[in-house]
Amino acid sequence: MKRRIKHVTVLGSGIMGSGIAAHFANIGVEVLLLDIVPFELTEAEQKKGLTKEDKVVRNRIAQENFVKLQKASPALLYSPKFAERITVGNFDDDLPKIKNTDWIIEVVVERLDIKKSVYEKIEQFRKPGTLVSSNTSGIPINMLVEGRSDDFKHYFAGTHFFNPVRYLPLLEIIPTKDTNPEIVKFYMDYGSKFLGKTTVLAKDTPAFIANRIGVFSMMNLLHEVKSLGLNVTDIDKLTGPVIGRPKSATFRTADVVGLDTLVHVANGVRKSGAETNNFNDVFALPDYIQKMVDNNWLGSKSGQGFFRKVTNAEGKSEIQGLNLDTMEYELQAKTNFPSLELTKNIDKPIDRFKVLISGKDKAGELYRKSLGALFAYISHKVPEISDELYKIDDAMRAGFGWENGPFEIWDAVGIQKGIELAKEAGYEVSDWVKNVESFYKVNEKGHKIFFDQTQSNYENIPGQESFIILDNIRKDKTLWSNSESAIQDLGDGIINFEIRSKMNSLGGGVLDGLNRAIDLAEKEYDGLVIGNQGANFSVGANLAMILMMAIDQDWDDLNMAIAYFQKSMMRVRYSSIPVVVAPFGMTLGGGCEMTMHADRVVAAAETYIGLVETGVGVIPGGGGTKELTLRTCKDFEKDDVKTNRLRDAFMNIAMGKVATSAYEAYDMHILQNHKDIVVVDKNRQIAEAKKVAKMLAEQGYTQPIEQKVTVLGKDALGMFYVGTDQMLAGNYISEHDKKIADKLGYVMVGGNLSEPTSVTEQYLLNLERETFLSLTGERKTLERIQYMLQNGKPLRN
Repeated sequence: MKRRIKHVTVLGSGIMGSGIAAHFANIGVEVLLLDIVPFELTEAEQKKGLTKEDKVVRNRIAQENFVKLQKASPALLYSPKFAERITVGNFDDDLPKIKNTDWIIEVVVERLDIKKSVYEKIEQFRKPGTLVSSNTSGIPINMLVEGRSDDFKHYFAGTHFFNPVRYLPLLEIIPTKDTNPEIVKFYMDYGSKFLGKTTVLAKDTPAFIANRIGVFSMMNLLHEVKSLGLNVTDIDKLTGPVIGRPKSATFRTADVVGLDTLVHVANGVRKSGAETNNFNDVFALPDYIQKMVDNNWLGSKSGQGFFRKVTNAEGKSEIQGLNLDTMEYELQAKTNFPSLELTKNIDKPIDRFKVLISGKDKAGELYRKSLGALFAYISHKVPEISDELYKIDDAMRAGFGWENGPFEIWDAVGIQKGIELAKEAGYEVSDWVKNVESFYKVNEKGHKIFFDQTQSNYENIPGQESFIILDNIRKDKTLWSNSESAIQDLGDGIINFEIRSKMNSLGGGVLDGLNRAIDLAEKEYDGLVIGNQGANFSVGANLAMILMMAIDQDWDDLNMAIAYFQKSMMRVRYSSIPVVVAPFGMTLGGGCEMTMHADRVVAAAETYIGLVETGVGVIPGGGGTKELTLRTCKDFEKDDVKTNRLRDAFMNIAMGKVATSAYEAYDMHILQNHKDIVVVDKNRQIAEAKKVAKMLAEQGYTQPIEQKVTVLGKDALGMFYVGTDQMLAGNYISEHDKKIADKLGYVMVGGNLSEPTSVTEQYLLNLERETFLSLTGERKTLERIQYMLQNGKPLRN
């Protein structure tokens, strides 16, 4: 029987409970969010004459956390309106309602006695066959169900989400010995397909998988920092983006997570007695950690940890790091490491490790010691915490934000080299590793296979039939490539155009590749997908090229370049084959324009999309201004409604607004409700885009006819001018902002027209291009472009 999840009850409304409730609401599920009844009235409640029997008092804890959920930054909800899907209540009054729920998720305080008492109450009202799970991260799952009914046990498992729930994709599923195997499969499949999570099946071992490996890696660095004579700033420089880890690296991550949390996990593993081979010593707390805990220097939650922000004598804020010898905070000098200099021209972090471990400086020594210990450790965790090694890599990528899992890194440096590093660090690897050729390979079908130590053979990683991984098909399925882009055959008559320039910016090489892909698809294939699997879809046009042409005053060449961009976007719209764009992550400027010209969009839920060109002193020049004007004006009859909608579109461009999710992009008319779709699991995105392209082709796709649109002329332009005058007078915008906005408004009303007039798309494109060119001749625009290139953020001059 198919199991459908329409309603979920979350027990516990704290940070994790609220995050879980929000994410279920994100995917369209109704949520009941419950918490305890407060023990005492607040002063404000007393002044209002309320009593403990009033509903507003009894629901206060859940309600206050619900309000925090809606105000969270970064946002926990894909759209503010999704908050309507969440109802709050309390354990005493509302627990009987769980008889109508499909899944009960317990997220109460990490105490076994409290959790057991909650389960006792659940059993009074729970309908047999209802799913029950716990988000615990530190209590053995099998202990939680002691004394429960057989039906409760059969449907119970650990469902360990990572915080923040919306943004960290890991979901560890931990069954008990009594969990029904079909229910385990349901949890795994639902987490992946509906929640968009990387679901990893974990054993009921201390800290499960990600925290076990991640905390070991962090604790090892905490021990090594002083022995190598490095400071906390050095370690974070060496263990962040340079090796494919988050910017928060090691010590900033500890501050964000909370030192008390790190200590809790480390102590839990150490006291469990699960560790052997001298690994238990790594989980022992260095002296300085205990001092920090005693001083309540726990990180962000207490205002200071390994780092703190202070105001200096000049009144400016500065970040100080903790000197681990003196236990005093100080500005820490930036150290230059020759090893890092050698990797500057190596784009992919996975390719840097061979160079880094050969370094002759302290950085090289750190990498050799830390990787050697890590390699030895993970070799002994198979099969202790996971029977399959790929699950460890999945968990570290999804839970700790590592670009590459530890076994993938080991493959990159070489199996034998990794064994040598382990020995140098004072450890022995597990025997099963010593005769392995590599941990991963790609088979003839383009599927990644892993070494299964129980079978001494290579096996398929399950679930890949739902994915298309470009890295796996690139070798055999690439039809054409240049330095900035490539075309791959996805099979079934569909090809993919992949942008792979620096930051996926859109320059001449990308546009040449795009036109070649459309030509090829029109001649020999049924449809085209535009998708990649980089860090972001595209950050927009190649600003360096625009700046160079503008400084040299190569106006003819710049005009031709913009016209070529516009023509390329119009080919996306008006080719003879269906074109499906698959945006995700940052999809800005030109990336947004490309998306808006697709026949269909298959967007990842985490798509941050917008027309941001005003931030660099221009207007959208690749068809974005034209397209948003067209979408706003073509379907309305009443002038007042039309003017309001046009004003909203104008403000979105003028203020450089970026949607914080694909669902917000619907509200901004960047995505269209009647045709574009959202997928929560980014791993499925290109496969889904291929399906959509194939469907359109099989339905009998016909090349669209270019549209006309009625623009509003001078009357609407006057409205824009009044608005920009008021914003300037109120110091909301600068003089140059006003100039850009006025020129934008001029394009969006169709220029100098005395009345509403029907015009072609090309008419608007010409206005757009002329305005873009005129703004690149402005000194302040060039300053903005240069500042963005140098600092990665906009200048408001």
